Amino acid sequence: MSRHVLHDWRPEEPGFWASTGQRIARRNLWISIPNLLLAFSIWMLWSTAATRLNMVGFQFSTAELFWLTALPALSGATLRIFYSFMVPIFGGRLWTTLSTLSLAIPAVGIGVAVQDTGTPYVVFVILALLCGLGGGAFASSMANIGFFFPKAQKGNALALNAGFGNLGVSVLQFAAPLVTGLALFTPLFGAPQTYVENGVQHQVWLQNAGFVWVPFILVAAAAAWFGMNDVASARASFREQAVVFKRKHNWLMCYLYIGTFGSFIGFSAAFPLLGKTLFPDVNILQIAFLGPLVGAASRAMTGWVSDRWGGHNVTQVVFYALIAGVLAVLYSVGAFGGEPVFGLFFASFIWLFFWTGVGNASTFQMIPALVRADMPRLLPRATPAERLKASELESAAIVGFSSAIGAYGGFFIPLAFANSMKATGGPVTALYIFLVFYITCAVVNWAFYARPRSILNPTLNTAASS
Repeated sequence: MSRHVLHDWRPEEPGFWASTGQRIARRNLWISIPNLLLAFSIWMLWSTAATRLNMVGFQFSTAELFWLTALPALSGATLRIFYSFMVPIFGGRLWTTLSTLSLAIPAVGIGVAVQDTGTPYVVFVILALLCGLGGGAFASSMANIGFFFPKAQKGNALALNAGFGNLGVSVLQFAAPLVTGLALFTPLFGAPQTYVENGVQHQVWLQNAGFVWVPFILVAAAAAWFGMNDVASARASFREQAVVFKRKHNWLMCYLYIGTFGSFIGFSAAFPLLGKTLFPDVNILQIAFLGPLVGAASRAMTGWVSDRWGGHNVTQVVFYALIAGVLAVLYSVGAFGGEPVFGLFFASFIWLFFWTGVGNASTFQMIPALVRADMPRLLPRATPAERLKASELESAAIVGFSSAIGAYGGFFIPLAFANSMKATGGPVTALYIFLVFYITCAVVNWAFYARPRSILNPTLNTAASS
């Protein structure tokens, strides 16, 4: 019997939680966070690498570069569908270790490919799709951490895991420009590339953007293997978990999560290239990391707000704020007749990033609350213990699956900007599409969750149908 398997796990019992559970849960959380941070860094690697390919001698169009920023989200979202069910099948410890080790594949591949300007575009497409391995890890990580914490702390624990994990985007966008300017691995892993800017020749080691993550990946994977645990009661087959596909609230939360996390990851992928394209005189790579940093921080720091006032109420405010933010971006790019203004453009995106982070935390707080509220109707003859176990399994599956569907926003947002830029020369059409979408999200959240006597209203006597 492995010492890493927790056969007696009762986080809802105060005595057990205080004496044993809290210490174990926190250890697993703090090991999970750096693994997830690295996953996000690899997932979004192309958000910065794509901006420098042509600078060092590649000849890709703007549309091709936007595709490289979008493809990791496409593959990552698809992988999340499968990853979301892996923890109950294989155990969180093993799956975290394997998923982290897999990140080395695209990291090394990119480090090799960018050193040869003759590398075909299709190779970069494959490497962009492989970066989706980082995106897939989020679903399994969130599902895993959800098993360790009691209901009262679950929202905050998920917010910390996801928020500091999301920080990997900002770490990547801050660190990549720095490490590519240093001869970290020369001459063992390649010579520098040269480019001329304003008549001055510069050297850059673009391969470092991939290679630099490999040592950290190995350390984080080892920490997961030796320090994390599996919850025995969390084991379940895919068939047992697949019941969530029949739940109405699963699909509604998927839609709302596209609006929150899908926006965060989509804006993270597109923001540096969009800013560079619209405002070529501004070195946006020096400050682009601030957007994902604000979004990650707001997610990590506002989970308690949803625990206290209800995720459904916070989510309603979030979508109102996102609507206002898109209107501000439209004004900043001249959609209403004025001249484009970079300061307002940047500030508006910071606003959007902040509220997507808040919404990421609030929507995930809603999921376990929804499932528990619906269990008496779904399992009327079950004992409280049976309902608790079923709600934990379904909550984990919905958290993972909704994160998969939500992540497709990371594909559609860069693609929408690319198509808008190609068709009209600007991002306005894409922004109007986002505006309409956020309005529909506000309507859906109000109709099902934020209005009086909804399933999440404590005065409700009869749970809504699933």
